[in-house]
Amino acid sequence: MSEYQYYEFQAIDRPLTEQEMRTLRAYSTRATITPTLFTNHYEWGSFKGDPAAWMEKYFDAFFYFANWHTYELMFRLPRGVLELDLAKQYCRGGVATARSKEDFVILEFLSQDEAGGDGSDDGSGWLSSLVPLRADLAGGDYRMLYMAWLRSAQIRALDDEVPEPPVPAGLGTLTGSLKTFADFLRLDQDLLAAAAVASTAQEEAPSDFEVARWVTALPESDKTAWLLRLARGQAAHLRMELLKTLRASQGRVGPPPGPSRSVGQLLETAQQHAEARKRREAERAARERQRCEQEAAAARENYLAILAKRVPEAWRNVDSLIATKRPGDYEAAVRLLKDLAELGDKRGRQAEVREQLERLRQEHARKPTLLKRLRAAGLLTE
Repeated sequence: MSEYQYYEFQAIDRPLTEQEMRTLRAYSTRATITPTLFTNHYEWGSFKGDPAAWMEKYFDAFFYFANWHTYELMFRLPRGVLELDLAKQYCRGGVATARSKEDFVILEFLSQDEAGGDGSDDGSGWLSSLVPLRADLAGGDYRMLYMAWLRSAQIRALDDEVPEPPVPAGLGTLTGSLKTFADFLRLDQDLLAAAAVASTAQEEAPSDFEVARWVTALPESDKTAWLLRLARGQAAHLRMELLKTLRASQGRVGPPPGPSRSVGQLLETAQQHAEARKRREAERAARERQRCEQEAAAARENYLAILAKRVPEAWRNVDSLIATKRPGDYEAAVRLLKDLAELGDKRGRQAEVREQLERLRQEHARKPTLLKRLRAAGLLTE
């Protein structure tokens, strides 16, 4: 397989200017560039820009795919909506990193796996599925960060004694984007299930009434300042900050602290979960096999009961099939003979079946191919 790399950047909070698009165009004549997007792929050569620098200056989301089974995802968020110290609680072990640049926090997630996939993935579509997680983070949903920490535990990039960070609510009920992120990370589902045991149900979003009551109670100076920012085109960042302020007013700032398990305990629980899951799957498979066997046996009995009513016709059918001298008809004749032999065993008419088979041996003594098939099926002895 030839080398393949895919790059995609998205500008979410503000579009690129014409000057910025011209600057980016200097890096590639082939790339697709719009006010909100830069995307390109490479079979030969490589990307000439610096994704980390571009995220600092131009973009809010980035995805990289290489067909040697490396994925990379970056999000840029305003520092006012995601605390760097909070992010760093989860960004450990090399799977995720968090850093600040001026007014932003930049998160980077890396996923590598030598096993890889089936070779059909070209990288497109991943970022569109993952980018809703950026708004979730801004809204106080830290499941993404915890899952990245969990992947670090899975690949043994953390010591067994390391305690887990606060467990966010809702780990047992993932959104579509979080399920895609789990695939991105190659996160073990048994480990995720083990971690979810300590996760509470996710709280409902504030109702329109609660938001309206909170806004009404805000000081006039805050409302004026926020409206001015809205008029200046800062709507995206403003919404994030408003949600954070609302959560803070309700006492919801970060996941609630709780009893902390160690990496070793989580991995042990995941192993127990995997063993229990495999037992359940084996039991289900055994029940399914038994059901299929019972249905097949019932169908066989029904078929033989019908065949018993037309035995003479069936023997004539055997003769007609053999007379064609076609290999496929020989096979059909052998199958029907085996059915007649089984029916004879069940009805105590083995002698009648043996007489018919001896007749066939004598009548078709010059057909070695047919006789060979009958012997292979156990219908004739030497």
